[in-house]
Amino acid sequence: MRHRCRVPQLGKPADQRKALLRALTTELIRNGSITTTHARAKAVRVEAERMISLAKDGSLASRRRALGYLYDKELVHTLFAQVNERYGDRNGGYTRIYRTVNRRGDNAEMAIIELT
Repeated sequence: MRHRCRVPQLGKPADQRKALLRALTTELIRNGSITTTHARAKAVRVEAERMISLAKDGSLASRRRALGYLYDKELVHTLFAQVNERYGDRNGGYTRIYRTVNRRGDNAEMAIIELT
């Protein structure tokens, strides 16, 4: 039983789930928006907002944590350089999720997650 366990399982083992979330977070920060399933979008929202909060902190320890999570080193440097002018006045809510049409093959709920 998984009572009160809040980690979204996404139907994957822990290592595959972590790799999936890292890849989706990296692509979200790189491109600004991605199309994925609604459950994955809700799971990526937490990680993306955590990375933006680390970038707003701007310390060396925060930069090293972001470098350990995101796949692209140059992306981390640009994120830390540009985050204060884009999100400096906000305390959260850096992403927005839009529901779109269901996927044709398996009728999964699709969504677009974007950085605001």
